Amino acid sequence: MHKNLELFVTFMKIGAFTFGGGYAMIPLIQREVCDNKKWMKEQDILEIVAIAESTPGPIAINAATFVGFRTSGFLGAALATLGVVLPSFLIISLISLVLTEFQSVRAVQYAFMGIRAAVLALILKALWMMFKASKKNAFSYFIMAAVLVLTAFVKIDAVYVIIGCGLFGLLWSLLMRKEHSDDTA
Repeated sequence: MHKNLELFVTFMKIGAFTFGGGYAMIPLIQREVCDNKKWMKEQDILEIVAIAESTPGPIAINAATFVGFRTSGFLGAALATLGVVLPSFLIISLISLVLTEFQSVRAVQYAFMGIRAAVLALILKALWMMFKASKKNAFSYFIMAAVLVLTAFVKIDAVYVIIGCGLFGLLWSLLMRKEHSDDTA
C-alpha cells in the first residue's frame, strides 16, 4: 500500500507543478520515476511514452496509467492516473471561477506568456531526451523528415501520419528480419 500511496503523491506532484500538458510532463515523469524513485529505467519510459502517444487520450494520463500499472498493477494504475488528473481538475475548476474577471489584467497576461515559454522549453527538453535515447540511422532520419514535412507543410492529420509511420515501421522491421534471416541461413 505504501508504494501505491507514493505513486499517487508522485503523480499528483507532477500534475500540480506542470503546465502545458503531457509533453511538458515527460521530463518530470522521467526524473521522478527513473532518477528519484528508481521504479524504472529510461528505456522503459521511452517505451511508455511511445505507447502513450499511440493510444487515445492525453499522453500524461496514459503515461501515468502505464507507469502505475508496471509499478504496482491495477491499483497503482488507478492511483497514478487519479494523482496526475486531480490537480488539473481542481486548478481548472478554480481558474474558471475567476478567469473572466482577471483575464484583462496585464499581469495575468504576462504570467501566461511566461508559462507558455516555460512549456515550450519543457517540450523541447522532452524532444531532446527522446532523440538522444532513440536508435538513429538513415531510416529514422528519413521518417523524422517525412513526418515534419507531412504535418507542418502538407498539413496531413497527425493521426494518419502516426498510422502510416506504424505501418511503415512494421514493414521495415519485417524486411530487416527477413534480411537478417537470409544472412544467417
